Amino acid sequence: MKNKQTYSTEEVRENCIVIVICSKKSDDKQRKLDEIVRLAESTDLNVLASFSQNIKEFNKSTVIGTGKVAEIKEFIDSCEEPVDVVIVDYALTGSQMKNISNALGVRVVDRVGLIIDIFARGAKSSEAKLQVKLAQDRYILPRLSEIQGSSGRFGGAGVGMRGPGETKLELNRRVLENEMDMLKKQIAKIKEQRQVTRRGREKSGIKKIAIVGYTNAGKSSLINVLTKDQIYADDKLFATLDTTSRKLYLGIGQIAVITDTVGFISDLPHELVDAFSSTLEEAKDADLILHVVDVGQGKLIQGTEEFKHNMKVTNDVLDSLNATKERIVVYNKVDTLTKPMLLKENEVLISAKTGKGIDNLLNMIRNKLFLGIE
Repeated sequence: MKNKQTYSTEEVRENCIVIVICSKKSDDKQRKLDEIVRLAESTDLNVLASFSQNIKEFNKSTVIGTGKVAEIKEFIDSCEEPVDVVIVDYALTGSQMKNISNALGVRVVDRVGLIIDIFARGAKSSEAKLQVKLAQDRYILPRLSEIQGSSGRFGGAGVGMRGPGETKLELNRRVLENEMDMLKKQIAKIKEQRQVTRRGREKSGIKKIAIVGYTNAGKSSLINVLTKDQIYADDKLFATLDTTSRKLYLGIGQIAVITDTVGFISDLPHELVDAFSSTLEEAKDADLILHVVDVGQGKLIQGTEEFKHNMKVTNDVLDSLNATKERIVVYNKVDTLTKPMLLKENEVLISAKTGKGIDNLLNMIRNKLFLGIE
C-alpha cells in the first residue's frame, strides 16, 4: 500500500533584503534601518541583509547609484538562501521599481507598498477592509503597467501582491477606477453613520477620549487595562487597524467613551492618510486625547531620544487635523526606563504591562473631563 502524500499548510516566510536611502540631512540611517526592518518583520519577512546609501546625485532611473546596484546584485547572486523580494525604504515610481527589479532579477516593493501590505493583512472589520482597498487601488493605479509586469515575472502572491479580505487584485485600469468610486461612496456612508453616532453621544453628554500615538506604543494594551477588556494587541507595527470604542467608567455617574485609533508612523503614505481619514476623525472630535509614547525607545538620534521624534510625528498630524489641545501625554513602558524622568504638566508615567501609574492616569482623566483642572 502506497503512503499517502501529505502537504504542509504552513505559510513559507519569504526572504528579503532591505535598502535604506538617506536623501535628507536630517535622515538618521540607523533609525530608518531599525524601522524598515520592523516593518518587514511585521509582514513576516525574513530579513537576510541590509544596504544603505546617502543620495547626493539623484539617479532618476533607479534612485540608488549603479555601483550600489551592482553590489546588491552580487550579494543576491552569491547568497546561500534565495532572495524573494527587495524592500526599498523610499517611495518609488512604477518605472523605478521596474528598473531596480530588472537590474536585480528580484521582485521589488517600496516603503509605501510595504506599509499598505501590512494594513491589508491587519484589516479585520469591513470598514477597515474598504479603507485599505481604496489605499491599495490609489497606490496601484499610477504603477499599473509595472505591477502587471512584475506579477507576470514573479507570480501574483507574496508581499506587495496581497489584497484585504484575501480578494484577488484586479489589475485593470477601468476596473480600478470604477472600484475606487464605489469604495469612496461606501466609506462616505460609513462616515455619515459615524456622524450620526457622534451626534447621539453629544446629546447624551458622554465625553469622548481618543487614544493616539506612534505605532506599537502600547495603545491597545492601555485601553485593555483601562476598560478591563481584551482588544487584540501584539508586538508588531500596526498590529491593530480597526477603530475600537469602549465605555470607560471613571466613578459614580462618570462615564466616557474611549476610542483606539490607527498608529502613526513617519512618512505615512498619503494614500493611507486619505483612506483612514474617518478613523483619524475620532481624534479630531475627541474631548480629550491620550497621547501614548513608548519611553523604552530612548536611543539618541542626533542628540534627541527616539521617542521624542515619534512624539513630534504624532503631534504634527494631530495639529494638522485641528485636534483638541486637551491632551495627556502617557509615557508607557516605564518598567523599561533605566534613569529617572522629569515630567511636565499633563504628563504621566505608566506601564500598561504591570499597571503602574494607571491610577494616576485615571485621576488626570477625571480632572480634565469633569473638574476642568489643568
